[in-house]
Amino acid sequence: MKDRLTGAAYAGGWALVRALPEPVAQAVFRTGADFAARRGGKGVHRLRSNLARVAPEADLDALTRDALRSYARYWCEVFRLQVIATERIVTGTVTEGEDAFRAALAGPGGVVLALPHSGNWDQAGAWCGATGAPFTTVAERLRPESLFDRFVEFRESLGMEVLPLTGGARPPYEVLTERLRAGGTLCLLGDRDLSARGVPVQFFGRTAKVPAGPASLALTTGSTLIPVTLSFTPGGWRIVFHPPVAHTDVATMAQDVATAFERGIARYPADWHMLQKLWLEDL
Repeated sequence: MKDRLTGAAYAGGWALVRALPEPVAQAVFRTGADFAARRGGKGVHRLRSNLARVAPEADLDALTRDALRSYARYWCEVFRLQVIATERIVTGTVTEGEDAFRAALAGPGGVVLALPHSGNWDQAGAWCGATGAPFTTVAERLRPESLFDRFVEFRESLGMEVLPLTGGARPPYEVLTERLRAGGTLCLLGDRDLSARGVPVQFFGRTAKVPAGPASLALTTGSTLIPVTLSFTPGGWRIVFHPPVAHTDVATMAQDVATAFERGIARYPADWHMLQKLWLEDL
C-alpha cells in the first residue's frame, strides 16, 4: 500500500509541475529550497560539509543555499523536461571542449562519458540525443517499482537506453561492453562508489572512492574516456567536455577522472548536488 501511495504521489506531482506555468514552478521549487536551507536536516548538513571541502573560501551559508536552489532547479526541470522544446534544449546549451567529443564519436571505437552529480544530467542526455549522440546508461532501481519504471520511460523518451543496475535480464557490465564494442556511447555517473569495487582516489585533498566501471570499460574495449562536468547558466545549461583520459590502468585513469571533476566542481560548486557521505573519513 505504501509503495502504491508513493508512486501515485510522484505521478500526481509530476503531472502538476508540468501543468504549471514555468515561472510559477520555478518559484515553488526555489521557495522549497530556501525553506530547506533554513530548516537544515541530515541531507542539508551533509551538503554543507561537502561544500566546505570543495570551496573552503566561500561563504558557506550562501553557497549551501545556492546549492539547494540548484538542486531544486534540477528536479523542477526533470519534471518539466518533456514539455521543454527540443530546440530550446539545444540552443540553450553552452558547450566547452565539444570538438574532442565529436572527434571521438566519429572514430572507430566507443565513447565513455563519466559525470559527477552536477547540473542537470537528464537535460545533458536530452541534448546528446537531440544532437546525434544517443547513449546507454545505468540506473539504480527505485522503490516503488512504478517510480523506477516511470523514470526509465522518461529517460528513454529523451533518447537514452537505460539498463537497470540490478534485476535485469543480463549483467549491465556485459551489455555496456557490447555497446562499446559496437561503437556506441555510454554515460555513467562517476563521483561516488562506496562498494567493495570502488577505486580510492584523492579528491579535493582527501580519499574518496569512485566507480571502477568507466575506466575499466574504456580499457577493456579500447574506448575513449571523457570526463564531463555540468552546470547551469542563468537561462540554460553548460556542458564541459574535459580532455580524454589516457589509457594506463584503472587506478590511474580513475584518478584522472576525479581530477577533472575537481576542476569542474571547483569552478561551479553550487551546481554539485552531493547530499551523501563521500569521503572515507566521514564513514
